[in-house]
Amino acid sequence: MLGRVFKAYDIRGVYPDLLTDYMAWQIGCGSAKFLLNDAEQDGEATPMMRNVIIGRDMRASSPKLSEELIRGITSAGASVIDLGLIDTPMMYFAINYLDASGGVVVTASHNPPQYNGFKISKRKAKPVGETTGLDIVRKNAAMVDKNLTPQPGTSVDQRDLWDAYAKHVKKFLDLGDHDDKNPLRIVVDASNGMAGTMCPKIFGRNGEATEGLEIVEMNFDNVSGEYAHEPNPLVAANLESLQAKVIEEGADLGLCFDGDADRCVAVDEKGHIVACDIMTALLVPYFLEQKPGAAIIYDLRSTKAVKEEIDKHGGKALRGRVGHVFMKQLLAENNGIFGGELSGHFYFRKNFNADSGAIAMATFLSVLAASDKPMSELVKPLMRYVQSGEVNFENEEADLALEGVMELYTERGDIDELDGVTVDCFEEEGWWMNIRKSNTEPLLRLNIEAKTQEILDEVYAEVSPTLGTKVDH
Repeated sequence: MLGRVFKAYDIRGVYPDLLTDYMAWQIGCGSAKFLLNDAEQDGEATPMMRNVIIGRDMRASSPKLSEELIRGITSAGASVIDLGLIDTPMMYFAINYLDASGGVVVTASHNPPQYNGFKISKRKAKPVGETTGLDIVRKNAAMVDKNLTPQPGTSVDQRDLWDAYAKHVKKFLDLGDHDDKNPLRIVVDASNGMAGTMCPKIFGRNGEATEGLEIVEMNFDNVSGEYAHEPNPLVAANLESLQAKVIEEGADLGLCFDGDADRCVAVDEKGHIVACDIMTALLVPYFLEQKPGAAIIYDLRSTKAVKEEIDKHGGKALRGRVGHVFMKQLLAENNGIFGGELSGHFYFRKNFNADSGAIAMATFLSVLAASDKPMSELVKPLMRYVQSGEVNFENEEADLALEGVMELYTERGDIDELDGVTVDCFEEEGWWMNIRKSNTEPLLRLNIEAKTQEILDEVYAEVSPTLGTKVDH
């Protein structure tokens, strides 16, 4: 039963049917044992190394799961620093700010309210995924002694780090000549999630604590744990109210956050959604001005325009696997300055190589403030190719289907298996595509990009029969 809630990058399930209070205690024990052992092996011991930081999102089940998680952590011999309600990126800051052994956030990110789960990070906010320790946490949790109780000498300390965190985030914000007489006016949709807490704490209510910024707030109430729309900004339907509000308010930009506010999606002043890979391409010159020649990472589903912009501005383009575990690792290993993922995660070297929706927001605003053009004109030159978007196909024989794709195109283009199967015929035929397996469902996920819609349609018609039954959601 325990194994069913462990995913590739985190722990997640419907509460209390699949994810239970007892599991939260087990996971607390297993996480603490892993984090303490890993910290001891990582280097010189510090006074804070026996501490595990925890925080939680706004879901109705989060307080009880936090309580059981704390009981498990202290039963394994670690002390707890409890930050209370936080956005997930605040955990990455806190681990480094306090030099703790690691941390656990109680959250199910963008999932519906009946879900909950845990995101674990180790020392220096390095991610804990299936290949970087989550398998060990699972084994530790499964083997825990049911009779364990909180050990003598452990403690639970409530801590408020919002002021320090706000100071950190605002280092990334530069509104230039904008002041309160000439502010940037933006609409923020918090999706009834943790951005409803984060934005006022950092930027002030309606942006009033930040000179040159005015924020029109949408869905900032996160007390009930209920949502005006699903807290997933990658679903276009969830952005419709934001798009309408941006036009109604005459705003310069719209931003939508997911449930735990680690992802951020933009809408331009005309109400058009700006894809996250296009936003990555837009930020390339901004970061390469700060560190010429630096590496910038992007996930392999991104538009060709990202690499082209990195090459054009003298950076080092690094294409990575999908998922925050892989993106953070790639950024750290190559001393990169910035990275972007199609899912709305943006990564920053000066943020401990971690992602942050708040810092993405600050960076988007800084780029917009430095230009005399509206967002629609800034991104228009980057939208030079046609994309299919992610199309899902149900297939119980996914591996066989991928083999079929490689056989079909083996003589036509470059093929690699960095993450799923990528076929690149861009130079010869004007298109490329990536097909990946879902981590949790019998699905294949297809992304195609082409120089024209006609070429894209031809490739889609050619490859789709190999992939299975299209899923219309």
